[in-house]
Amino acid sequence: MRMSRLFSKTLREVPADAETEGHRLLVRSGMITPIAAGVYAYMPLGLRVLHSIQSIIREEMEREGPDGRAGQELLMPSLVPIEFYERSGRDQTMAEILFRLTDHHDREFALGPTHEEVFVEVFKRNVQSYRDLPLMLYQIATKFRDEPRPRGGLIRLRQFTMKDLYSFDVDEAG
Repeated sequence: MRMSRLFSKTLREVPADAETEGHRLLVRSGMITPIAAGVYAYMPLGLRVLHSIQSIIREEMEREGPDGRAGQELLMPSLVPIEFYERSGRDQTMAEILFRLTDHHDREFALGPTHEEVFVEVFKRNVQSYRDLPLMLYQIATKFRDEPRPRGGLIRLRQFTMKDLYSFDVDEAG
């Protein structure tokens, strides 16, 4: 596609709120557009770069390591029942950054800032024997954190894409 036909356009002026050189370049080049503090829209070129990075990560994760294991990609829900975080006590330790919401039936949820608890729940429901191990499970997903002062371009955001990897082994040495 020709650059002149792209949906996003480059900017001549440096954005006043851009703190780092990288942030300034991303906004000026039309790769991202600020929507709110810590929330950005990825424009066509920025999204293409993001997809390329994710492709490289997936390729590496799915390659077998020296132990014969390869990562298996899953996708966990962004909406997590608050009980998952309450059981681990992290509803308290992450209280400041947790986006909480309640549905029509007064059930509490959080927008997932991290997914350890969800992966453990999925693991418990699906692994039946030590013979199912070892496992390396990963996801590339959107996370949410109520950062008090989002800053640094794409570094400290309220909504961001992150890759997590969880290794489940028979013993500590694994």
